[in-house]
Amino acid sequence: MKIQSSVLVHLGFGKYVRSDQVTAVIPIDEDRGPGRRTFVHLQGQVDPIIASRAEDTIVRDLVQEPREVTQARQQQEILQDLLVDLGNVNSTVRRISRDEGGLDLDLLERRIRQILDNEFNSKATQ
Repeated sequence: MKIQSSVLVHLGFGKYVRSDQVTAVIPIDEDRGPGRRTFVHLQGQVDPIIASRAEDTIVRDLVQEPREVTQARQQQEILQDLLVDLGNVNSTVRRISRDEGGLDLDLLERRIRQILDNEFNSKATQ
């Protein structure tokens, strides 16, 4: 589980909180109903926020990576696989692909390397 400060968690009805500020998620037992599902306690606040989403969905959003992060990781893995495969294409096939099909595999390989290098460098500076 990795909770990050830049991730907002949706509590329902337009309410969002930073995931790193949530200290407790408690289901509402009395007077529970539409718009009143869960007490969400936040760091530095005495009174909890009343969330309209159920506690299990809020907790799931707290502990899972956002969909965008998961998709970005999958896209990066695909690019890495493609880069390995491009490295196995010989020069004759590269030339034919470029001259006859208009697909420049050398350029594609350079662009993928640049994207992966930029991603690696941005993670290294965080």
